[in-house]
Amino acid sequence: MVHAKRVPIHKRVSKQEIELLLKRELENRGVDIAFEYGVYSNGLPTKVKSSKFKYAESNIYKSPMFVDFEGVSNFDLLISFPKKKRFLVQSILGLALLSLLFTIIIVVAYAGAIYQLIRQKQISEIKTDFINNMTHEFKTPIATINLAVEAIRNPKIITDQEKVLRYLQMIRDENKRMHAQVENVLRISKLEKNQLDISKDRVNVHDIIEDAITHVQLIVDDRGGYIHTHLDAERCEVLANEMHFTNVVVNMLDNAIKYSEEAPKIDVFTERAKNYIIIKVRDQGAGMSKAVVKKVFEKFYREHTGDLHNVKGHGLGLSYVKKIVEDHQGEVYAESEKGKGSTFYIKLPLI
Repeated sequence: MVHAKRVPIHKRVSKQEIELLLKRELENRGVDIAFEYGVYSNGLPTKVKSSKFKYAESNIYKSPMFVDFEGVSNFDLLISFPKKKRFLVQSILGLALLSLLFTIIIVVAYAGAIYQLIRQKQISEIKTDFINNMTHEFKTPIATINLAVEAIRNPKIITDQEKVLRYLQMIRDENKRMHAQVENVLRISKLEKNQLDISKDRVNVHDIIEDAITHVQLIVDDRGGYIHTHLDAERCEVLANEMHFTNVVVNMLDNAIKYSEEAPKIDVFTERAKNYIIIKVRDQGAGMSKAVVKKVFEKFYREHTGDLHNVKGHGLGLSYVKKIVEDHQGEVYAESEKGKGSTFYIKLPLI
C-alpha cells in the first residue's frame, strides 16, 4: 500500500478504465447522459481527466479513490454532467405532459358539466316561459269564444240576426288567431328539422313590402297610427320564397306594432348597398336595452315584464324571421334604445 501511494495516479489507473466503469455504473442505474470527469489529489487536479472537464462547485459529484485500510484517501474522482438540466427536464417531461393532459381533461369535463347544467336551467326556464305565454295566448280567445257561444244561446240574442252574425264573426276571428299560433310553432319546428320546403323565385322586394303592409294596415289604422314607405332602392329583385318572405316582413311590422305603446308610427325603408338590398323597419315604440337586442332573435325569447302581459306573442316571430332570412343567404340585425324605438335591418343579395 505504501509503495502504491508513491506511484503516480495516471499510472495506477487509465482514462479508459475510469470511463468504462462510469458508463457501466450509470447504465446499471438507468442513467443515459453525457459526463465529464477528473481525478484530484488533495484538492489539486491531476493528469487523469476528460478533455472537457471543468471544475464547478455547484455541478460536481465527488467520490474518494484508493482508500487505505484506515479509510484515508489522497485522491477524489469528480464527475460533472454538462447536460444535467436537459436530462432532468426530459425525464419529467413525459410525466408533466401526462399530468397536464389529465388536468385539461378534468377541467374540460367539469366545464362541460357546468355548461350542461346552465343549459338545462335555461331550457327549463324557456319551457316554462313558453307554456306561460302559450297559455295566455289561448286563454283570451277561448274565453271570448265561450262568451260568444253563451250569448248566441240566449233566446233574446238568437232571434237577432245582426248580433248572431257579429258573435259568429268573433268566434271565427278568435279561432283563426289560435290556428295561426299553432302554425307558427309547427313552422319553427319544421325549420329546425330542415323539413320546410322553401322554393325560391325572382321576386320584387317592394311588391312584397306593399303586400305585407296590407296585412297589418287595418290594425295600424284602428290604433290611429301610420306606416310610411321610403322605397329608394333602384334595384329590388331577389331570389326568395314569396310566401315566407312576406311572412318575414309581416312579422317585423307586427313586432313594431306590438311594441308601440301609443299609436304605431312605422317607417319602412329600402336602399341598395353594392350587390345587396337593405330593408329597414323603424318604429317609435318602447325600444329595447342592449342586452335584449342581443337575444331578441332567439327562439321563445321575450323581454321579461313581470306578470304583465301587455304584449301578445310567444317569441317565435323574430326567430322565424332570422331562420328564413339566413336560408335566403341574408342577414338580419337590430338597433334599439330604451324609450326611443327600434330599427330592424334585413340584408339580402340582389339578383
